[in-house]
Amino acid sequence: MPVKQAVEKAKRALRQGKSPSTAAGEFIREEMDRMKHGDEGARSRKQAIAIGLAKARRAGVPLRPQPETPEQERSRREVERAYAAGSKRRAHRTATRKRTVKRKTTKSRGRASA
Repeated sequence: MPVKQAVEKAKRALRQGKSPSTAAGEFIREEMDRMKHGDEGARSRKQAIAIGLAKARRAGVPLRPQPETPEQERSRREVERAYAAGSKRRAHRTATRKRTVKRKTTKSRGRASA
């Protein structure tokens, strides 16, 4: 949760006509301070910047969306495909399984066991 001061400073910067990245800098600064003091969150500078930008986006700073690399796009599509596959109704295969189990048992034990 961003500190109220950071949100106010960011809004003030936007009202003054500064760029969104300047307004987001306040959230990044806040996250860097948290990292410096050893609070939970970022473990590296890159991570602190990413967390700060995410907080700024959630607070309403009009930043551009994070650029997608080909790997991220592929994984996003894979997730969508997996979700679609999970939401589809699948045909029940229990009858087929029962049939194969029955065949195996009759083969090994004889007709009386089935």
